[in-house]
Amino acid sequence: MTIWDRIYQNLIYQDRWQSILDGLGVTLIISLLAIVFSTIFGLVLCLGKLSKWKIFRWSAMAYITIIRGTPMVLQLLIIYYGVFARATVPPVLIASIAFGLNSSAYVAEIMRGGILAVDAGQAEAARSLGLNKTQAMIRVVMPQAIKNFLPTYVSEFIVLIKETAIVGYIALSDLTKVADLIKGRTYDPWIPMIAAAILYLIVTGILTRLFSMLERRLRQSDKR
Repeated sequence: MTIWDRIYQNLIYQDRWQSILDGLGVTLIISLLAIVFSTIFGLVLCLGKLSKWKIFRWSAMAYITIIRGTPMVLQLLIIYYGVFARATVPPVLIASIAFGLNSSAYVAEIMRGGILAVDAGQAEAARSLGLNKTQAMIRVVMPQAIKNFLPTYVSEFIVLIKETAIVGYIALSDLTKVADLIKGRTYDPWIPMIAAAILYLIVTGILTRLFSMLERRLRQSDKR
């Protein structure tokens, strides 16, 4: 078979390209839901770890330690077959929750590093101007912290997209799983896998470009 015959057999025959795009859609949905969840919960964990209350600080530290010290695939299986074993929850949502819970531990540390990188004098100056602790955090510290942790946060988002490739363990047909199914039917490991790799590269490249533009905009505001 020529290369064009192989491309036709793996991508065009029986509309297999449509299955690949559907798999990409599943990957993107899980990734977007997970990053929204992880950003919100990660901020809660971050503030908990920075809290002066020991119960909040220790709880956040324990959660982050457990999540970061165990494999993502194991967490996914526990949540799917254990926590939601008898629940009628869509598998896509379960996967999003699992990845969100995992990513939140890393996002919390990313945010914490960004906040700690802001000079403590900034918050003190804000307090001297009449702002309370919460107002100083929202209006003064966080805008500067976001600029500090944005590049690392973007890297975590990109890593999260690639990590979703393991959702095949819970029978979800994401991009990687669909490529593997096509490979099993055509006995050609190259074309479907390369097609999936190219799509992953395109998605992560677009996201990297968009966030780079946002980062430059934020840096330009510092020069005004």
